[in-house]
Amino acid sequence: MKILPRFSSALILFALPIAANAAICSDSAGQFEAWKTEMAAEAKAEGVGEGGIAALMATSYSTATIAADRNQKSFKYSLEKFLQVRGADTIVKQGRSRKAKNAGFYDGLEAAYGVPAGVLIAIHGMETGFGSFMGDTNVVSAIATLTYDCRRSEFFRPHLIGALLMVDRGMISASTKGAKHGELGHTQFLPGNAMLYGVDGNGDGAIDFNTVSDALASTANYLRKKGWKPGQGYQEGEPNFAVIKEWNAAKVYQQAIAIMAAQIDG
Repeated sequence: MKILPRFSSALILFALPIAANAAICSDSAGQFEAWKTEMAAEAKAEGVGEGGIAALMATSYSTATIAADRNQKSFKYSLEKFLQVRGADTIVKQGRSRKAKNAGFYDGLEAAYGVPAGVLIAIHGMETGFGSFMGDTNVVSAIATLTYDCRRSEFFRPHLIGALLMVDRGMISASTKGAKHGELGHTQFLPGNAMLYGVDGNGDGAIDFNTVSDALASTANYLRKKGWKPGQGYQEGEPNFAVIKEWNAAKVYQQAIAIMAAQIDG
């Protein structure tokens, strides 16, 4: 499996402190256009090129993204209800089939990163139904909106810079679609994480999160870099459960991934 090097320039950029005169956030759409101009100047200073700046300036305030950010009901369900709503039985059934049909691929990922097939397959199934729906929202607009919005501006700002750098490098375009929070591809990477942890899983010289091999190799790389311990357990209370928390902060999501992964691996 060929693995392209991670983007060292992105690592440097993301390590830079946010400027003292950072663009002002807002809880309403009214100042979005003015904010874009301020943000563009900051992004340019952090190394974003003409393509990325043009993509930022072409964004529109995403009301769908704000609505989704304020209404994440499923994470408040009980574990039993969450598994039911998210179709856990179907994910496990299809996941076992996918593992059996592509055993060599998943064995290769585990050999390279130490992450078992079940974990990667459960994430793939949970995030996009194995690629059946990868989003209908403009990625750059979604991330720009969340960076502009005061609720979690600092969290999303590095992902906005990441998205703009991805445009510069031709990894995505200004019109690329993703999830409501700007997540990309089969396993729904936020752009900053895509820049930092993306790898070429099929050896074609490119990193494309809409390609299963690249998306799953990148997911395995992310988990390994976050502390995954090869050969250790991943159920609640075991060493690697803490790494699943790095993927998603919701406890019920973490528990669901661990449960489904064990059933797929079993």
